[in-house]
Amino acid sequence: MPPFAIRLARFAARLLSALAAVAALAVVFLALVVLTNGAASGLAAWSATLGAGLVAALWRGRSRTGAARLVPFLPVVVAAALTASVCVPTVPTTRRYPPALPFVATQHWRLDTGSRVAVYHYPSADPGTRHPVPLVYLHGGPVRGISVLDHRFLQLLARRGHDVYAYEQAGGGRSDPLPMDQYTISRSVRDLDAFVRRLDKGKVDVLGFSAGAVVLTRALAEPSVAARLHRTVIAEPGPMDGPTSRINGHKGHPSARDLAPSATGPRSTHIPRYAVAFGLMRLGLLTPDTGLIGQAEGDNAFTAADLGSDTASAYCARDADRIPSEDTPQNFSFSPAASLRVQRTVKDSPSMAPRLRRSGTPAMLMIAECSSQVRQWATTILADDPAVQRTQFMPGVGHHMWNGLDDNNDRAAAVITAFLRGEPAPLPNHPTREEIPAFLHDHK
Repeated sequence: MPPFAIRLARFAARLLSALAAVAALAVVFLALVVLTNGAASGLAAWSATLGAGLVAALWRGRSRTGAARLVPFLPVVVAAALTASVCVPTVPTTRRYPPALPFVATQHWRLDTGSRVAVYHYPSADPGTRHPVPLVYLHGGPVRGISVLDHRFLQLLARRGHDVYAYEQAGGGRSDPLPMDQYTISRSVRDLDAFVRRLDKGKVDVLGFSAGAVVLTRALAEPSVAARLHRTVIAEPGPMDGPTSRINGHKGHPSARDLAPSATGPRSTHIPRYAVAFGLMRLGLLTPDTGLIGQAEGDNAFTAADLGSDTASAYCARDADRIPSEDTPQNFSFSPAASLRVQRTVKDSPSMAPRLRRSGTPAMLMIAECSSQVRQWATTILADDPAVQRTQFMPGVGHHMWNGLDDNNDRAAAVITAFLRGEPAPLPNHPTREEIPAFLHDHK
């Protein structure tokens, strides 16, 4: 073999050995981050990894002389630099709240539960058709801000005569955060009850969407809370309890999840610190109250582009090339750790069916044709809640039914308004309880 080839082979072997050492130290660092739950912003894991790397470099260089003794330290330096990027915040670590919206005033209410929530009020814009019962909106998320797209829909409901109130759940949008261990589905139900009592306008109608529909469903199973509810609309619910969350059923017609163009804009997951933190939390290897990143820092870092295909999955496949911008960068707010914590308390909760079967509050279920939700999450509520009076299967829309496309907002508003006013349904009552087996069998 020519001398040049020999030297090249030796160089390649040394390079591969150095890269393997860097990779090994990175794996050790990640393992220690998990074992320490990210203590001290990851610095505990980083210090231990650096110490182990230095000891190993000293041992490998013990028989070398001169400058050669320093060679084993090079992979340690490279690994230390790479892993240090996971320990250094790149966004403020104190909460940055979205600025005020130009079209609606933001109030802040302190609830009896201790939560301080941002409140928005859209008074009825048509005195001639004013509905006497206030309407409270529970947004999805679960811990996020109300999008501009949702605000526009609430304005439409107000133009149809509803006196609309909405609040961002604790920790979302402009609402104050809670200690991480206080984010539970039970706390969300108590906050709804406290909000209605603070409103002090008698019984209210409630529209719950997605995660908000889960809060509403569980509220219907609590007699003391349900007693303050007049009529309720459960729109595109997530799983209401642990047993429901473990159902592996089919979803609606194809969504735009794998068809829409990639989301544009900055992503926190392109930054090592937040890619590691959010990735390990999602895998369940870090707890939501991890010491790696604080709640406020995580909220500040997370962007709309990080939701990526989750946003696309809320639209029909036919709309893949025209998905609207749901929010502005200034108004967008999502708390990944707090949301994960609430979702886990749902998954860990016992069956709600026995209590829901005693519900007497009139309810309507809304199901989207291209829903990304498991169908059984909705049909289980229909089967277990005897007070569900009608189901409206919404054609031509995905999970986010009021999305500003075509006449989708008007159709959703017509369905909601008709039920809340006790008027005939614009769409057939489908599926009924008797139709659930066929509805699921036909994969509608």
